[in-house]
Amino acid sequence: MLEVTIIYGFVNSVILALVALGFGLTFGISGVSNFAYGALYVLAGYVVWIFINKLHIPFVVAACLGVVLTAFLGAVLYRFVLLRVRGLVLSEVIATFGVGLAILELFRCLGFTGFEYTLPVFTDGSILIGNTYIDHQRLWIVGIGVTLAVGLYFFTHHTKLGLAFRGIAQDERTALSLGINSDKIAEISVAFGAGLAALAAIVILPRGLISVNEGYDVLINAMAVCIIGGLGSTVGVVAAAFVIGYAQIISEALVGPHWKMIVSLIAILVILVVKPSGLFGKQKELEERI
Repeated sequence: MLEVTIIYGFVNSVILALVALGFGLTFGISGVSNFAYGALYVLAGYVVWIFINKLHIPFVVAACLGVVLTAFLGAVLYRFVLLRVRGLVLSEVIATFGVGLAILELFRCLGFTGFEYTLPVFTDGSILIGNTYIDHQRLWIVGIGVTLAVGLYFFTHHTKLGLAFRGIAQDERTALSLGINSDKIAEISVAFGAGLAALAAIVILPRGLISVNEGYDVLINAMAVCIIGGLGSTVGVVAAAFVIGYAQIISEALVGPHWKMIVSLIAILVILVVKPSGLFGKQKELEERI
């Protein structure tokens, strides 16, 4: 029992980190809370499914096209919606949530419901770790999740675009004085976050069905991880993913699977009461106001 909890808790934690990295990155750079994030995740899953099953495009090509298309839609979302309301926090939330709701309900109206909507696993089979079997897809999730987290660190610390991201995140006025276009960087960050949502969908969704309701669950989990870890903190996102990931697995084993989402909601409430800026957050003014 302990071995199963440790192994599957680790996998669940990596899944949460994968889901939340794009949401956290976008907010950390542009200050935009993209509430269409869950819808973009689901959209990527359906788009890749259409490419594979209707257009008969090979999975690898379909996956790449899905990531690129979703990232492009993220840029379009910023250019035509967020650019007009940037800085008005409530308007940003309402606008992005409205767009996300429209995307999800459009798929529902088009009849994208049922058991046939699923993505293929990367490789079939399972391996034995100790006395616990784990399927290959979960191993792919762990490998890609860890690689992505490390890759993002090096990207933001050792590339020109990554350093521009950090410059805007740390002090937008100073970055502007150095010739960095904040609106362009913010647009790229939203597109980048959307692309990460698509990548997470392609890696995670082969474990189950593509569902409209998954969009709401993904948004809640991403928000929970980012709020608990601290909005704008990548280290906080990873740490919070492990806290919530193991809490969900333990509650599922002791109480039932329906408690997994409740754990995320309770965690949000607790952290907002105890430490509103999050475990690793730097938004100290939020604590001071509360």
